[in-house]
Amino acid sequence: MEIFKIIEPTVAKVPVVISVPHAGTFIPEDIRSKMDPGISDQLDDTDWFIDKLYSFAGELGITIIVANYSRWVVDLNRDPGNQPLYNDGRVITDVVTITDFNGNKIYNDDHLPNEEEVSRRVELYHKPYQEKLAELLNETRKEFGKVLLFDAHSIRKSVPGIRSEDFPDLILGDNDETSAHPELVRTAVNSLQNKGYGFSHNYPFKGGFITRNFGNPSENIHALQLEMCKTNYMDSSEMIYDNGNAERIQKVLNETLVSLIETINKI
Repeated sequence: MEIFKIIEPTVAKVPVVISVPHAGTFIPEDIRSKMDPGISDQLDDTDWFIDKLYSFAGELGITIIVANYSRWVVDLNRDPGNQPLYNDGRVITDVVTITDFNGNKIYNDDHLPNEEEVSRRVELYHKPYQEKLAELLNETRKEFGKVLLFDAHSIRKSVPGIRSEDFPDLILGDNDETSAHPELVRTAVNSLQNKGYGFSHNYPFKGGFITRNFGNPSENIHALQLEMCKTNYMDSSEMIYDNGNAERIQKVLNETLVSLIETINKI
């Protein structure tokens, strides 16, 4: 199994790259055999169908990188050294997590990944994705003089392990407005709010490792993370892709990406 797949644009390339680090579902059998089958068969923390939702982006000239492996093999949006992203009491999952977002154990007790196993997975699965993403960003910046990384995610409407209230429908993260040019942040906010979806900016998510690691406006690499509730594009069970819901949110996403392309071409 390849670590990732690259979806090339179908029209002239633009200075935007979409990263989809959590839609993968593949788990090697040697890892799956150590997991509790009652939970590993669910893969509940997967960003189901996010790559399908953003499939229209190629028609805008955007390059997309999609991870093939499950985040329970390795989490591509976590610091490989396990520096925590937040310190507010929520469940914190590591680069190789042993629980889901609600603290439920993923592994059988006698098969927890040790330090050597964590290092192995970081080297085999985490590092190649980050290196390829860096390559895509640097190549695009070289071609256009600048590049925007758009990190695409989804989450259940309710995850008590993270917070007691339901999440807003759309959550824009830019590491407290440090990972992207102010005009790009302003464009994203204006494009996402007041569109019939609940919107929040940098709370309760302000961007994970990918946004924080790659976003460097002074070097003309800008990064935004968009977290969204699965109910935006799935049915009420948050398990089945819903074409009607998906088409409605795709209109907002399309308008947002078109506006971001226009903005990055100006700054």
